[in-house]
Amino acid sequence: MTPKELGYYMPAEWVKHEATWLTYPPNEDSWPGKIETIFTSYHLFIKILAESEIVHINVLNDTMKMHVWEALVKIGTQMKNIRLHIIPSNDAWCRDHGPAFLLNHNDPSRQAIVNWNHNAWGGKYTYELDTQIPVRIHEYLTREENRTIELFSPGIVMEGGSIDVNGCGDLITTKACLLNPNRNPHLNQEQIEQYLRDHYGVENIIWLGDGIVGDDTDGHVDDLSRFISEDTIITAVEEDRWDENYQLLQDNLNMLKKCRLANGKQPTIVELPMPDMVFYDNQRLPASYANFYIANEKVIFPTYRCLTDNEAAYILEACFPEHEIVGIDSTDIIWGLGSFHCLSQQMPSLTNR
Repeated sequence: MTPKELGYYMPAEWVKHEATWLTYPPNEDSWPGKIETIFTSYHLFIKILAESEIVHINVLNDTMKMHVWEALVKIGTQMKNIRLHIIPSNDAWCRDHGPAFLLNHNDPSRQAIVNWNHNAWGGKYTYELDTQIPVRIHEYLTREENRTIELFSPGIVMEGGSIDVNGCGDLITTKACLLNPNRNPHLNQEQIEQYLRDHYGVENIIWLGDGIVGDDTDGHVDDLSRFISEDTIITAVEEDRWDENYQLLQDNLNMLKKCRLANGKQPTIVELPMPDMVFYDNQRLPASYANFYIANEKVIFPTYRCLTDNEAAYILEACFPEHEIVGIDSTDIIWGLGSFHCLSQQMPSLTNR
């Protein structure tokens, strides 16, 4: 039986977390020439997460484990909420190589993990360690913490950043990514939709078009449009008509305005501005405020040292009145072609449905 048939579904990100999973950056090639510049912001991200939930961090080895522990102690992190695991990886993007955690409609004591295949965004990079991480995390939770967690392995490529859900039957994604022949060339759109329904427990698929300029994932939706409530979607828009992102974001906005949710209603759309362009080494980077992470009590969003940072903060404050909105400088992190949502994977709590 499929996860959906067994009652499983992926809850929305704003449902209370038991923990957040991260993978500590292991590879200098992911930030060529400047990996050392990212850690002030990355460590601050961990510190803020640990104020309201457990943070599990995958590390390469004992040497890295000791280094990370010392670095987090130095900045005053609540270490009682930090868990370090020797689970080697190729890259830091836990949203994409980490497990998708599911809860169960019928039995609140049941939890599951979906172990999607990972091929480094169409074979762009090395991934033999990354694709093992969901199984390694499942082994830790079942053996070390003595939990009963079902494991589902669909056998196709899927990345957490390519989808977003509201926990009420709706999923949003992009054709540019999920229909790209470098992922699952043997599957058509209808077949991919069935995998999404079966393994995320959804009914309704909302398809957008292209991703933003500079995104090496071929169009992950977490740089574009996100559910912020059961019936509200926040979406990135570019105000400069001469910008390369202007028309593609307008096209996605128009698709959202025409879509319907599983309940038949039209979603409320909130527009989120794009930051100023960010370049490094003559390359435009995929800077977007939509790559925020909804943690317990906080929404952590990337900032880019421009005036629009404040506008984005005000919009997010209105969208999440019960959360503290925390901006962290992502100007260096974005050179890795992702930000805080890409770096993190939520583990929903069994006790708060």
